[in-house]
Amino acid sequence: MKTCPASPADLDLAQPSDALAALRKLFCSTVDAKPVVYHWSGQAWARREGEPDRLLFKVEGMNIRQCGTLQDAERGTGFRLVSRELMLYLDPLSGEPLETWRNPWTGAEVPVMHVANDPVNMPPFFERDSQGRPFPSPFRVQGERVFARSEIPLFYPNPLAGDYQEHVGNHYHAMEIFDFVADRARLLDRHADTGDAALAWVRIAPWLPFMKMGSRPGLMVFNAMGQTVESIDALPAVLRDAIANHYPSYAAPPPLDDNRPNATSWTVARQAIDADRRAAPAVPAQPGR
Repeated sequence: MKTCPASPADLDLAQPSDALAALRKLFCSTVDAKPVVYHWSGQAWARREGEPDRLLFKVEGMNIRQCGTLQDAERGTGFRLVSRELMLYLDPLSGEPLETWRNPWTGAEVPVMHVANDPVNMPPFFERDSQGRPFPSPFRVQGERVFARSEIPLFYPNPLAGDYQEHVGNHYHAMEIFDFVADRARLLDRHADTGDAALAWVRIAPWLPFMKMGSRPGLMVFNAMGQTVESIDALPAVLRDAIANHYPSYAAPPPLDDNRPNATSWTVARQAIDADRRAAPAVPAQPGR
């Protein structure tokens, strides 16, 4: 495959400062406080031993973000990314957002809790780590494209479980896989502020809280692809309508100084479940046995 020679204006991915600049272009923009929107579209499957995989939902998602420059006396120049994330669960046949869903294993009709995580912020990235080691380039260049992959194994106390997980298990155990690809000339051009990247996303995770699957064995597999888009106006109508009618704050990213703890589907579900329980009438205690 023929590759154009690098020009003096190109970022050099072997240099930590240039690799960091390319990562920032992949994630957001080199212009401070410039909103960038990622969109993805895909499907969510159920996998249970002993039965065929089952398509449960189509998904449409977006993330609106911005980056800001940081300076550290020891670690050099860096940046921080702040964002909000919205993903809708759609009927796999009609493509319409679901308000309720009939669980095929329990027969129960349950309200659907779409993903509305605010914020979803990243830790800062710098030219050097706390030990002075240079930022390692995550990129692979092949022909006219640049690739970057990231696997994020997750294993931590489940926000929906009790205080005894070290004894009985029930940790949250999942894997997030992100694969980015960008045009080499665009990503490495020092004068371009974004990389116009495409994205593949895979998520392997436990049942969603709203499904009320309890301890039934099985897991969810999400597979989606997407890219950056010009603005929320370039999103599919189903997402634009959801933002306009139900999630207006998702038209803009959080402020760059946002210090709130990150939200996940599980922390948001816990807040909603706790609120429902507080609003429910008290049930008389039953005598013990």
